[in-house]
Amino acid sequence: MTDEHWMKLALAEAVKAYDEDEVPVGAIIVLNDRPISRGYNMVEKLNDPTAHAEIIALTSAFNLLGSKYLPDATLFVTVEPCLMCTGALYWSKIGRVVWGADDIKNGHSHITKEEWPFHPKTTIRKGVLGDTCADLMQSFFRAKR
Repeated sequence: MTDEHWMKLALAEAVKAYDEDEVPVGAIIVLNDRPISRGYNMVEKLNDPTAHAEIIALTSAFNLLGSKYLPDATLFVTVEPCLMCTGALYWSKIGRVVWGADDIKNGHSHITKEEWPFHPKTTIRKGVLGDTCADLMQSFFRAKR
């Protein structure tokens, strides 16, 4: 399966968030070419500022595997992870992170290699279906204004 395939599944999660009036971010974790967990923002629903899509997906993956580390897994997320989520990804030792749209306001893609927020062995890819991911976010915030 391609990164684009998995990002489409993450986008389906983001649409769930959008439909529930949550900031539309979706995530899916893939291990050995199969999805093992998924999540979408549930901050309003759970009244919990830490209920980001990445955190929901990570917690589900940890519970499924009975492990706190994911060195062979890939997280696909529609928007660049915030610093909180990046910290959680660091501690999970996730092998790879793929995101769609950059988050200029809350992201970290401007950080230099010396300030790398992920685990040293984590690789990233950004911009996968980036325009589609960004369009969903822009649509959500336009409707709020």
